[in-house]
Amino acid sequence: MRASSLTSLSLHWLRFSSYDPQEIVTLAEQILENYLIRSGSRLDRALLLKFLERGYADVFPGQDYSHLARTVEQYFSPDTPLWWVDYVGSGDKGNKGQETVAQSSVPNSPVACLWAGNAIDQLRGSRHTHIFLLYVIPEHRRRGLGTALMKYVENWARKRGDLQIALQVFQSNQPAINLYSQLGYETQSLWMIKPLAPEKQTGGWE
Repeated sequence: MRASSLTSLSLHWLRFSSYDPQEIVTLAEQILENYLIRSGSRLDRALLLKFLERGYADVFPGQDYSHLARTVEQYFSPDTPLWWVDYVGSGDKGNKGQETVAQSSVPNSPVACLWAGNAIDQLRGSRHTHIFLLYVIPEHRRRGLGTALMKYVENWARKRGDLQIALQVFQSNQPAINLYSQLGYETQSLWMIKPLAPEKQTGGWE
């Protein structure tokens, strides 16, 4: 599974509605063996931006993503819950018996991020959960974290009464599409883009 396979990036055509803050887990709980999930806060703006930039860079490397700071500024609010996953184990053995990296590249930092919001179904008018970002750092992939996080947010959405959950994924991110398809996600619409050439400048008055 490639690096981009556990990345979900969705920040378009959304209308937010409020949710009960008590619905969000306030204490860390185990999501997988050696992994704890906990709620984020508004103080995590800089860290969320870092994970968002890494998510886009995995899919489209070599670009400047400083503009994503405006995205976080616009969308990150009490209406868009954020969760972090921390690794609490020691070193373990990889698939070939070799010692694997146990911690993230930054000591005491999360190894995965899940950010969600609310969208309105334009066909039915009902609210549903929309996944903005799901990102697992490379050292902790192929361990089931992506699937576990998807099931976690699905269960959270189900408990608050949502009848569906949605996300947006780049067409080129085939590993992610495969993961979501395995979890029962289906294509409902297509996001179509046409590049426009700049208008030619005439050198005189018309």
